[in-house]
Amino acid sequence: MDYKLAMLGFGNVGRALARLLERKRPVLKDEYGITFSVTGIGTGRHGAAINAAGLDFIKAAEWVEAGKSIEPLSKAAISDNFDFIAKCGADVLFENTPVEHLTGRPAVDHVRAALQAGMHVCTANKGTVVHGYSELTDLAASRGRKFLHEATVLGGAPLFSVMREGMPAARVLSFKGILNATTNIILTRMESGESLEDAVRYCQSIGIAETDPSKDVDGWDAAIKVAALATVLMGAALKPQDVSREGIRSLTPEAIARARAEGKRWKLVCTAERDGESVRARVAPELVSVSSPLYGMEGSASVVELITDVLGPLSIVEGESTGLVSGPETTAYGLLADFINAVR
Repeated sequence: MDYKLAMLGFGNVGRALARLLERKRPVLKDEYGITFSVTGIGTGRHGAAINAAGLDFIKAAEWVEAGKSIEPLSKAAISDNFDFIAKCGADVLFENTPVEHLTGRPAVDHVRAALQAGMHVCTANKGTVVHGYSELTDLAASRGRKFLHEATVLGGAPLFSVMREGMPAARVLSFKGILNATTNIILTRMESGESLEDAVRYCQSIGIAETDPSKDVDGWDAAIKVAALATVLMGAALKPQDVSREGIRSLTPEAIARARAEGKRWKLVCTAERDGESVRARVAPELVSVSSPLYGMEGSASVVELITDVLGPLSIVEGESTGLVSGPETTAYGLLADFINAVR
């Protein structure tokens, strides 16, 4: 079956998705019977384009990377993101606009508009899960559509779908993990003697950290991921501000070196556990020993260890410890997987 796709948000992840879709085009057709065209692309700084006959989305990616506007590719005038959603004519919207941690807007509003217009929605935007999960999931079901979000935590690793499809009736009692790749890279480099500032600059140079690294260094990105996991896996509608949060600014190379000498490592650890009818959640630096599944997480690796009422500890690992460096490409795979699962 042929599907029309639209991409709202065309940063590193959106462009990685475009190239992955093109690379996987033969597989989608031969193994899943899926053909597609991209009828809309909306960017934050390089304009937007709509063409019902299909856009050259690889050219659009090249133009954005060259700093050029994609508006010359458009066959329609577009006033804003909601006008884009209304006019793109897509069957599936990939919503990948920047994350707003405290409210989830405007991404939640984008998803709502797309579902109301009859589209499936696949997103890497954590704000949509934390601030709109129940509403958007119910709205999607009422319209016979899917709201899927595998790429919001652990990139492309199938965490949510494992719980949704592979572990029916299981109840998550707690989880512990490393959810922010940037801070894990920083701490790994600090073990070699780098300062926090130098490690942050390295992450900025490879496009992992923003110009303002506070969302990573101060634990906000990890907190919103904890809130997303608690919301979906534990039924607790936590917000990032509900998560006890401490970043890594207080850690020094000397403290990290002492830990290594003692056979331990500092990690920014994310936890949530049931406490009666509520859930307590925390993000903070912790010393972990060699017996912990968190100990061996190098560089951009991430991991979640789940404790459920039916199995012993179950760990899902994504990134360097599996031989694949985490980044936009792995997040793009989560979006591709959601697309296939939404339409098949």
